[in-house]
Amino acid sequence: MDIVLLPAHNPGPLTGEGNNTYLLVWSDRSQPRASLIDAGVGHPDHLAEIDGALRARGAELAEVLVTHAHSDHASGAGAVRRRWPSAVFRKIPWPERDGTYGRDWRALEDGSLVADGSLVTIHTPGHAPDHACFWDPRTRVLFSADLVIKGTTVVIPASHGGSLTAYLESLNRVLRLDPERLLPAHGPAIDRPRSLIEEYLEHRALREQQILNAVASGCDTLDGILDAVYPGLSDDLRPVARESALAHLQKLESDGRLRIGDEAILLL
Repeated sequence: MDIVLLPAHNPGPLTGEGNNTYLLVWSDRSQPRASLIDAGVGHPDHLAEIDGALRARGAELAEVLVTHAHSDHASGAGAVRRRWPSAVFRKIPWPERDGTYGRDWRALEDGSLVADGSLVTIHTPGHAPDHACFWDPRTRVLFSADLVIKGTTVVIPASHGGSLTAYLESLNRVLRLDPERLLPAHGPAIDRPRSLIEEYLEHRALREQQILNAVASGCDTLDGILDAVYPGLSDDLRPVARESALAHLQKLESDGRLRIGDEAILLL
């Protein structure tokens, strides 16, 4: 399978240099066919580069596999559909969001085979409820979407479908797969996945303890916790940190370690 990295041309504060999308060309048939992992945002340069990669390989775009319904991964679906109307669009359902990008999705589920049977869908919720990775068991390469990003952490948007409990379970599931390489949706390829995933788990455990310490010291509101745990935080990063702290609080409440009350956050 030929793997072509195609940037989505959408740099920004939350996307870094922009999204990575991947064109996978199946060359073991007379008419090569291809799968595209993630639809990007519909940027004309992205569409042109998809077209060029297909033409260079004499391939037809058979399917588009969207890892989750966040806009940087899915909002380009309409533009891709118009350019390649015969392609099938597939993702794990997120009913509250999927209609934003059209209504002709074919549902994936955990274990679904894609890319002409070469890849296995791995449901990895947490960053989003529909988040999926795609696993090649022969090469032990995982197309890991927004599961981990080298050099930074992943936001868990607690107010918009994120779950830290689910995210930690997804990280541990991928550890059990023991991949040799991750191809993420942001940043460079990750050639030592186990080390990075373990760092992610350690970071979340440290942040959880910091939040517990803040509550124990008398911080009983989310804003108070932010001030204690993220000193000197700039105003533009505060909304992202707020989502992360809320995700930790929700996990700690579900673990029975604190209670999020109407007026105060209390240790149990």
